[in-house]
Amino acid sequence: MKTRHILAGALCVASAAFVQNSNAQIGTPFIHDPSTIMECDGKYYTFGTGGGGLISEDGWTWNGGAERPGGGAAPDAIKIGDRYLVAYSTTGGGLGGGHAGKVVTMWNKTLDPKSPDFKFTEPIEVAGSEYDEDCDAIDAGLLLDPTDGRLWLTYGTYFGFIRLVELDPKTGKRVEGNKAIDVAIDCEATDLIYRNGWYYLLGTHGTCCDGANSTYNIVCGRSRKVTGPYVDNVGRDMIHGGGKMVVDAEDRRFGAGHFGREIITDGIEKMSFHFEADLDMSGYSTLAIRPIVWKNDWPTVGENIEDGVYEISSERRGYALELSVDFTRAEGGMRWFNRNQERPIEKVKNQTFADVEKTFPSGVNPVRMNEWMNRPHQRWQVVAVPEKGGYLGGPYFKIVVEGTNRALAATAEAEVVTVPEYTGADEQLWRIDQCIDGTYRIMPKSVPGHNGENFVLYSIGDSTPTLAKFDFNNDNSKWNFRKK
Repeated sequence: MKTRHILAGALCVASAAFVQNSNAQIGTPFIHDPSTIMECDGKYYTFGTGGGGLISEDGWTWNGGAERPGGGAAPDAIKIGDRYLVAYSTTGGGLGGGHAGKVVTMWNKTLDPKSPDFKFTEPIEVAGSEYDEDCDAIDAGLLLDPTDGRLWLTYGTYFGFIRLVELDPKTGKRVEGNKAIDVAIDCEATDLIYRNGWYYLLGTHGTCCDGANSTYNIVCGRSRKVTGPYVDNVGRDMIHGGGKMVVDAEDRRFGAGHFGREIITDGIEKMSFHFEADLDMSGYSTLAIRPIVWKNDWPTVGENIEDGVYEISSERRGYALELSVDFTRAEGGMRWFNRNQERPIEKVKNQTFADVEKTFPSGVNPVRMNEWMNRPHQRWQVVAVPEKGGYLGGPYFKIVVEGTNRALAATAEAEVVTVPEYTGADEQLWRIDQCIDGTYRIMPKSVPGHNGENFVLYSIGDSTPTLAKFDFNNDNSKWNFRKK
């Protein structure tokens, strides 16, 4: 965060609820410089510049209510043991006309402001900068190294270097005698993550705080050592301005900044950040959550499913999910080779629902997989149902055969069928998460009689779908969507 030309209204907006597509959080998700999302006692929390932040019951509908003292800018949060550590900067980044500032840390047993255990400790200064220094003490990012338990903090802005210091994971204080290391320039709002033997430095490049004119985008480099050097995919060191693109603007959302990583389960990860301006939300700065897809050990933004008609095919064989009905021959049989050369070429129409409607069943009917033939019983209408709640980063969906209200549903026997009418029952609602390899996990909101058990759509055979436990290392658990 370089300069702050943000109206107070951008941080706290009227409480009217907004319903958007499956790429936009609902409620009042207005925040600037969000911290990494933390889960606490079944709720999700993120903190932002100016104090306070957002709370969500399900990860999809967000509203104000998170609390932290001190105000300041650009916090980050991390859970260590049974406590939460929050770091934020008290000034810097050009605030007040200077670059002098400090980064502080504080602890809490809980993030729930209604809990009797909710009480932040007094802030401890862990990094600072002078008015004429070549680094601003602002934009904190925290990493607890899973390999050795050491705690690291990055900070800094475009006004100088990005720096790395070590903290004590028991106290939140700076390790005595630890000297800051310069690791990058030409970015800010950094965060460190670790995966598969690599440390990744995520930084926000571009300009901020100018609404739809903000050019913020998130880039990264990686290193085998936490202290760097951090190098991008073509060998450029981030200390010389390198960085591979991770996420930038969308059609109506601009200025992607302040990366955070959330690991849902093995094979499913999300990134949180803000858009400086969401034109569907009055141009305010809003929370964004997207899948992380890893390509050649580099993170990139994935794709949330949006409303549309899809082929849904198994990763196991590539066969398409379909309603189990008798095959109806389409127009366009064998034409041989002795075509009348004088007859004009004509388009043969696709088979339509009207052509086969009479063959569709009237009651509960099973599903199967088969070769994709673009037939009506293979075309699935996927529609977000935001009023039914959601999960971290997305709403629940109904999945119906195109042109009908016949809905995909889970059964008490942990099987999958279609029912003649969509009713909005939990077993007819589906969570769709993109996996880190680009495939998708399809999970019913609930399975009758199996409370608390997480089943997914599963290809038990080339042509036989069922429900079973998710296993990212097994292609039976994974599916692909092709929009039609």
